[in-house]
Amino acid sequence: MPRVGFFTDTSVCIGCKACEVACKEWNAVPTKGALELTGESFDNTSELSADSWRHVAFIEQQVQTPSENGPQEGVRWLMSSDVCKHCTHSACLDVCPTGSLFRTEFGTVVVQQDICNGCGYCVSACPYGVIAQREDDGRVFKCTMCYDRLKVGSEPACAQACPTQSIQFGDLDELRERAQTRVEELHAAGQDKARLYGESPDDGVGGAGAFFLLLDEPEVYGLPPDPIVTTRDLGAMWRRVGAAGAALLAGVAAAYLSDRG
Repeated sequence: MPRVGFFTDTSVCIGCKACEVACKEWNAVPTKGALELTGESFDNTSELSADSWRHVAFIEQQVQTPSENGPQEGVRWLMSSDVCKHCTHSACLDVCPTGSLFRTEFGTVVVQQDICNGCGYCVSACPYGVIAQREDDGRVFKCTMCYDRLKVGSEPACAQACPTQSIQFGDLDELRERAQTRVEELHAAGQDKARLYGESPDDGVGGAGAFFLLLDEPEVYGLPPDPIVTTRDLGAMWRRVGAAGAALLAGVAAAYLSDRG
C-alpha cells in the first residue's frame, strides 16, 4: 500500500481555522474551556497540544512594499497549519515501552490511548515538540491523520474542510512532485524564499509524512531548521554499554583466576 501524507502549502493558507474545527469535531478533541485570547494576534490555540492536533500559526512581518514613490514599509501575514509530521524515523515509536504508538498500514503514526501508561518518554523524544500529555491522566494525544477515515477510504477531516486546498492529502510521492512544481511557480513569480520543509527522505528524520511549503525560514514558523531523530545514536550507545560490561566481566574473571593460581 503506498504511503500517504499531507502537503501543506502555506502560500494559500488564509488562516480560517476550518482545519482546527474539523479536527476537533471529527476526533472529539476537547476544548480547553471558553474562548480565550492568548495575546498572540489571531492565534487562540498558541501551539500543538494534546487538545490541539492542528494549530494555525499567524506571523506578522514588516516588509518593503512597492509604491509610486518607491519601496515603503508594509506588513504581511504568514499563516500555516501545523500538525504531527508522522516521521519516517519516529523517535516516539523507538522509546514507547508499551507499544501504544504504532505505525499504520498507511505509513502514519498513531497513539492507542487505551494502553498508554503516561510515562511521557515520547514527549521528550519528539524533535518537533508535537506530542503532549493531558493534565488529568498524563496520557498522550496527537494527530492520527484520521486513521478511522483512512480505513474506509476517506481523506482526513482537516484536508476535506480546507477551502483553499492549502492542506492536500494523498500519495506521498505524488504530493512531493506537486509541491516541487508549486515551488518553481512561486520562484517564477518572485517568491525567492519559497521552499519545501520536511519533504526530503535524506533529512534528519528520513522525511516527514506531513511536509510544508514555506515562504520564509522554518524558524519564522516555529519549526526546527534541521530536525534529527533523537534516538539516532541509541543503538551505538547500547553497543558501547554492552562492550563495557563485557570488558568488566572479563577483568573480574581474570582477577579471580589469578587469585586461584
